[in-house]
Amino acid sequence: MAEQSTINSLVSNLATVMEQVIAVVNNTPMETFERKADVKKWSKKEILGHLIDSGINNLQRFMECQVKPLPYVIRRYEQDSLVLTNNYQHSDVGEILNCWKAINTRIKVVIQSMSPAVLANEIILPDGTKATLGFLIQDYVDHMEHHLKQLKS
Repeated sequence: MAEQSTINSLVSNLATVMEQVIAVVNNTPMETFERKADVKKWSKKEILGHLIDSGINNLQRFMECQVKPLPYVIRRYEQDSLVLTNNYQHSDVGEILNCWKAINTRIKVVIQSMSPAVLANEIILPDGTKATLGFLIQDYVDHMEHHLKQLKS
């Protein structure tokens, strides 16, 4: 069973990544943030939008894994289609950033409210692999760190 220190560490790591993303967004010129290297690649603005979609989907997963029958089955979501449907490229970056911050602030609250035992709740990933809710939360933070590197580049 996980300890409270594990939950505190996950929340702390998420908070650190959030601070870094906010700093990068606030210090990147808009023309750089909107530039697309290729029509098939996301701009930095679309990457931030993708992080909203990821946050929405993972917030739901983190909550449902606590109330639905276990093992909780993780379903994929259509990343590219959601980025296009949300029209992040033509949206106001301040609105995108505020939405992203709000979702991740809520995610921190949900994680902080978990008991250590909940982190051991079993999930099934889209490829059929079994894991735990704790793994899924750490994977979410790692995913955000991956995209933070893209925002910085």
